Formats: sequence, C-alpha cells, structure tokens
Amino acid sequence: MNPVKIRFVPIAAALTAACALTACGASPPGSGQASGPDRLTVWIMKDSVSDAYLQRFEKDFERQHEDTVLDIQVQEWDGIGEKITAALASKDSPDVIEVGNTQVAQYAQSGGVLDLSDKVGELRGGDWLPGLAEPGKIDGRQYGVPWYAANRVVIYNKDLFAKAGITSPPRTRDEWLRITEQLNRGTAQGIYLPGRNWYTLAGFIWEEGGELAEKDGDRWRGSLDSPEALRGMDFYRRLQALGKGPRDADEAKPPQADVFAKGDVAQIIAVPGGARIVEQANPALAGKLGFFPIPGTTAGRPGTTFTGGSDLIIPTASAHPDAAYQVVKSLTGEKWQRDLARTMSYVPNRTSLAGALEDDEGTAAMAAAAARGRATPNSPQWAAVEATNPIKEYMTAVLTGSDPRKAAKDASGAISRTLNS
Repeated sequence: MNPVKIRFVPIAAALTAACALTACGASPPGSGQASGPDRLTVWIMKDSVSDAYLQRFEKDFERQHEDTVLDIQVQEWDGIGEKITAALASKDSPDVIEVGNTQVAQYAQSGGVLDLSDKVGELRGGDWLPGLAEPGKIDGRQYGVPWYAANRVVIYNKDLFAKAGITSPPRTRDEWLRITEQLNRGTAQGIYLPGRNWYTLAGFIWEEGGELAEKDGDRWRGSLDSPEALRGMDFYRRLQALGKGPRDADEAKPPQADVFAKGDVAQIIAVPGGARIVEQANPALAGKLGFFPIPGTTAGRPGTTFTGGSDLIIPTASAHPDAAYQVVKSLTGEKWQRDLARTMSYVPNRTSLAGALEDDEGTAAMAAAAARGRATPNSPQWAAVEATNPIKEYMTAVLTGSDPRKAAKDASGAISRTLNS
C-alpha cells in the first residue's frame, strides 16, 4: 500500500469529497459490471492524530480486510459542523466520521446517524469513559462510539511548592484550598484561575451533585440555582480569590500558559499538553512542572471533570455500513487504543486501559480524573447555549459581588429558554 491515502479536503468539496458509488470506482447496483473492493471514506479531524498513526492503522486494517480500501480524509475544524450536516443529508455521505463528543446529539437529531445500540456489548461499552459514552447516547440509543478523551488537571510549579514546604499534592478540595492559600504569599500567586473558566466550574458543580441543566419530560431547565450548583460556584469563588486571575475573562485572554510561564504562579488548571506550551515560553521551567488530578470532596477519589474528546459515528447513508462498523470497532478496540495513548498521550476510551499512560505523569493524572469525567447536557441546543454562554456572565457577576442566587436564577432562565427554543 504505497503511497498512503491521507489527504486534506477543502470545505467547498463537502459533497463531492464524499464516497459516491460512481466516484469511488464501485459499480452502481444493477450495472452488471464487476465490483472491486469496498472503498470506505473516513473523515478524521485535523491534528486529532498523527499521520504516522493513520498510516499504521490503514495498513493493518487493509491487510486484515482484503476486500476493503480506506480513503482517509483529514478535515479542517473550521466550518465542520455545516459540512457534516450536509454530508448526513446526502445520499453520498462518508462511511465513518470523527465528531466532538458533545456534538453527537446535534447530528443524531437529523436522523442521519446509525443507531449502534446493539453493538455496545461487543464494543465493551460497559467499560467506556462516562464523559465520552454519555453524550453519544441519545434517548437511550447509542449513536456515538467513544474514541479518545482529554480532560483538565492541575499543573503546578514544583519549585514554588517546595519553597512553601508542600511535599505532596492535595488529596481533597479542602486541602487544596489550604495549600493554595499557603502558596499565595508575597509575589507568588497560589493559583491563576480566570473568572470565566466555565468548564472547570462545571466539574465543581458536578462534584457537589449539581447539574448545568436537567431534562424533565420534553423540557429542559437550567440548574445553576440549585443548592448543589451554588456550592460548586462558591468553591470556585474561594479558589479563584487565591490568585490574580481576571474575573471577567477566560483562560485565553490572556493565554494562561503565558502567565504561568513567568514563574510566579504556583498552579493552573489545563490539559497536560499545556505544560509543553509553558516550557516553550520559558525553557527554564522544563522539568519543574508537576501534575495532579483536580481533587474531589473525599480523599482517594479525583474530582469530577469535564471530559472533552471525540466519538466516531456512522452515517445512515453509508454505502458500506458493515465495513464501516469494522473500522469503528478496530479504532476503538484495545490494540489501537493503546497505540493512540502512546502516540498522542490521549486517555483511552476505556477505564481499564488507563494503565497505558502510567509512565507519563501528566497523562496519568488525566486518565485518573477521566474515570469520573462528565460532558455537557445532552441537547442538540447546547451549542446555542455556549454561543451566548450565560454561564460566563454568571461567574463574573458572582466574582464581582452580585448576589449568587439571583445571578444563578437569571443564568438558569437564559439556559432554559435556549434549550427549549
């Protein structure tokens, strides 16, 4: 198999790039012509995995499935929602598509995604990470198959911890507050936590037993005003005060890695890969950064976190659904999950495979937290909530002194209206 067939496809080619029967070299039904191997089109997002990983997978899969040829097409993130929506409505859709784990509901609503509920047992679904499995399951039916995960951990400056006399990471949230206060002395910040890091807030709310929104029958209700959610916001407020993070900005403004790289911040909350960005900005910090899972309310159990990552879906219009399922089964199986963990430092889709990352401190911390990961409310309208994001406004209001209950009620009302529109 030379050369390997991995290529970038522009957005304008959304439909023509899909694997139409005639375009892929197979014969239309009833044409009387001999048909060749099934050619499967697989859409993978840019930078999700390395070209080398895709090349290894393609070669191995085609060796084991001699009647199948893979056409792996790398897609740009910009505009991908419209492109996938168009593909799902087409008769000539791709056969397998990588989608963000929180996007499955949006695509499944169209009716263009294959229901894989009867395959969950065979795919070891009982062992899937909740933060990937739950958003792939809509109204009791499994449409998205978990592929890989990534979630936030605490990245800390070992020198500042040692200077403060702290010899080990905290095991509980109360201990975390105590040591962060101890670190927040002189010119050092105990933690740099921007006021609008709402994914982090979501984890604190879930850890308290609260929700961002809950479904009651056919209606949704924003839940930031529940006692549990209010406790999560109060913990965020107390932690955020132990540093100089802006109350009206998120982690991108300014980039928190740049702030951390100055060397006077003890902790940030980010995915482990953020450490590499910090070290690039300040090489003097190389080897001086450590990692631990966001602590939970009790010792020995990491806190609940938001899990990002990707699922794989099969369009109902796939010309080769059985072969497409074999691609999904292989990519999400143990062999290629272990390869993915080693190659990309992602968390595998199964809790039992967390050991594949034990030699890397950052990804091991991420994997430990992923077992208790969650995802955003499973509604096709959640993307619209994020577009206006009343949660960020709520956080700034609380951090600048507004009444938390009133601010939470206002934000919950905005969430309800959007989800039910």
